[in-house]
Amino acid sequence: MPTDFNAPTRVRAGEELPLERLESYLKEHLPDTIGALSVEQFSHGHSNLTYLVRLGNLELVLRRPPFGNQVKSAHDMGREYRVLSKLHSIYAPAPRPYLFCDDANVLGEPFYLMERRHGVILRKQLPSGILIDRDTAKGLSEALVDNLVLLHSFDYRTSGLDDIGKPEGYTHRQVTGWNKRYAQAMTDPIPGMDRIALWLIENIPKESNASVIHNDYKYDNLVLDPDDFTRIVAVLDWEMATIGDPLMDLGTMLGYWVEANDPEELQSTAVGPTALPGNLTRRELIQRYQTKSGREVTDVVFYYCFGIFKIAVILQQIYARFVRGHTHDPRFAKLNGVVAIMSQQANATIQKGKVE
Repeated sequence: MPTDFNAPTRVRAGEELPLERLESYLKEHLPDTIGALSVEQFSHGHSNLTYLVRLGNLELVLRRPPFGNQVKSAHDMGREYRVLSKLHSIYAPAPRPYLFCDDANVLGEPFYLMERRHGVILRKQLPSGILIDRDTAKGLSEALVDNLVLLHSFDYRTSGLDDIGKPEGYTHRQVTGWNKRYAQAMTDPIPGMDRIALWLIENIPKESNASVIHNDYKYDNLVLDPDDFTRIVAVLDWEMATIGDPLMDLGTMLGYWVEANDPEELQSTAVGPTALPGNLTRRELIQRYQTKSGREVTDVVFYYCFGIFKIAVILQQIYARFVRGHTHDPRFAKLNGVVAIMSQQANATIQKGKVE
């Protein structure tokens, strides 16, 4: 079996890097490297741009903000670098970062480089030649929860991560902040999003004990062992990591979780194979998290609907960049329809008063 299904491809038009300046920077800061520079792009991400940089035999992953970025706080490369610098030594799935550069003369934007972890990344469509049976799907979904519980178990104070967030008032700031981001990214009116935004403001729960949270935890941010899909080799995309209520992290994970019996419109939004037979249901994910973490999961409708709202706002921000001409990636042309579908799911959950 091939060892890497996360293969990079040719760099997309309009997202090329200035190779001469980058090579000069790398050879200055990595003086022992020998060989020519080559760059490819990992094409699946919708937010920060990710490239495979080869310098001779050395492989590194480069992360930089998207072109046309208008939301600087959501693409803070220095912060992402600092998180990984402290986290990788205590949390094995966190890749090791190597260099951070805030000199705009190199790429025009701050960026950082980290180690490459080889493995399988599961998206909505499974890679050719891969089949996941019921037992594997169950074990993988259990590992997904258990790994999140592990992340939430670290004492952020003794881990030196207390400077990456302010836990007091975190949930309130998140709700008001994502409301503001949605207003700034609005293009076509979506009444369902307005209803969710108001409901969230009116139903903010008491906060749980704070921990390190990833804030975008889902299947396609995991790198899996190609010989054992239930073993997580790496967790990627730490751009939104902070200190906050871990139940907000759980809510985001649930927001990405689409099941086989969900409406067809919602199933079309899936970013991973969460609907395969054997996967835990949303209710089973919640129960396993509660059992493994020892945390009581209350107000789960709020956390799930917030997760959906936040994901929808992220997609709306990307769609707005497309509409405003800051990116021409054709994948983004219909994201406003996805936002509307997700808002329908959140509103239906609020009406039922439970997560199904």
